[in-house]
Amino acid sequence: MISEIEQKMKKTIDALEGRLLNIRAGRANPAMLNGIMVEYYGVPSAITALANVTVPEARQLMIKPFDKSVLKEIERSINEANMGITPINNGEVIILTIPELTEERRKDYVKQAKSICEDAKVALRNIRQDANNEIKKAEFPEDQEKAELSNVQDLIQEYNKVVDEKLREKEQELMKF
Repeated sequence: MISEIEQKMKKTIDALEGRLLNIRAGRANPAMLNGIMVEYYGVPSAITALANVTVPEARQLMIKPFDKSVLKEIERSINEANMGITPINNGEVIILTIPELTEERRKDYVKQAKSICEDAKVALRNIRQDANNEIKKAEFPEDQEKAELSNVQDLIQEYNKVVDEKLREKEQELMKF
């Protein structure tokens, strides 16, 4: 039972890491384009499915579509995504230059990261609550029930520390000039 709970908590941490990756830190990262869909022959498709995305410089992304006819659609989708980055289309590739972050913008990103981490902690608490309810329903002997509840509590404390560590790392990354 504890291994099931730990698996759910690991999935929560994986989801947290994925969400934190989407917060940019002034450096180009192809993950910034995750979630941007391009209309391609009537089918919404991810940019990474339609093009190679490379990082030629620390603050630049280059999108080279497999089919040049989709170039305008990719450009339009990026504009509609409101990323705060203007795409430059040279007829062959789209270049995104990531601007330097202002201190105010960095602080906004830190707030966003804190919010994401708090959501992860809430998810962990919900997992703990469900596990505690299952343990109480299982009608273990009293001493075994206490041991199981204690194990679940130890797990949540361990995973809360992981969340705090991820937040601390992201905060340092964002506030670095």
